[in-house]
Amino acid sequence: MKGSMSTDLGIITINPDVIARYAGSVAVECFGIVGMAAVSMKDGLVKLLKKDVLTKGIQVIISDNNSLVLNFHVIVAYGVNILSVSDNLMNNVKYKVEEFTGMTVEKINIFVEGVRVID
Repeated sequence: MKGSMSTDLGIITINPDVIARYAGSVAVECFGIVGMAAVSMKDGLVKLLKKDVLTKGIQVIISDNNSLVLNFHVIVAYGVNILSVSDNLMNNVKYKVEEFTGMTVEKINIFVEGVRVID
């Protein structure tokens, strides 16, 4: 489903991939986030995604009332407090996505798929 908003001049429709790409770029800027993860259903392996395919690690659900639910599959840095990193991610993404889209973020779910040592 696409997010739609009516204005005086017409209707604005936002594709969920646009929201996912923006949310992914905001997420990887957060402290402690190494990157987005893709989980292979076939063998259960977790793969760190490159910056050009961040949308595979994020699921965007748009409800009927134009509110967003974002599911992030992330890999965090070794030695960081996962709760602090998650809180930081949620606050930054919520603020910036709401400002970018004009839609409310109802819920953000974070799935930590792995830990990686940063050089």
